[in-house]
Order: sequence, then structure tokens, then C-alpha cells
Amino acid sequence: MSTTTIRLPEDLKARVAKAAEAAGTTSHNFILEAIAEKAELAERRGDFHAQADQRWAEFLETGESIPWEEMRRYLTDRIHGEAGPRPVARKFAK
Repeated sequence: MSTTTIRLPEDLKARVAKAAEAAGTTSHNFILEAIAEKAELAERRGDFHAQADQRWAEFLETGESIPWEEMRRYLTDRIHGEAGPRPVARKFAK
């Protein structure tokens, strides 16, 4: 395991110590978990944007989409436990 030094303002260091104690852990472990959570969030955000870019490129290539009204109706039905047919993507005239 490598070592990294970080400089914390005194007020942040005190907040971390207090939060770590409340969580029943050490300040060191609390900081490690916070960094891991932040890295996970950044990775997930990157994956989300990559998928959005891929889907946008697919839309631009095919011109197919599902109207929001149809998708909303389908999702509302699903929330209420009703299994209706899935909307189908199709090309719309401009």
C-alpha cells in the first residue's frame, strides 16, 4: 500500500474526526472510505456519460426514438403493476 500525504484545514480535520467517531471508525478509515466513494461516483458518472454519448450517436445514425408520451404511459403502467406492451422506437417525420 502506498502512502499519500494530504493537508487538511483544522476545521475539516475536526469534522472528519467527529464524523469518524460517530460512525465508529478511525479518521484514517473514514477518509479512505470517503475517497473510495468519491472515486466510485466519478467512475459511475463517466460510465453514464459514455452510455449517453453512445445512445445519442445511435439516435443520430438511425433517427429512431420513442415519443415521451408513450414512454411515460408505459412507465406509469409499470409503476402500477400493469404489464403493457413496450414502446417501440421508430423514425418520425421532420
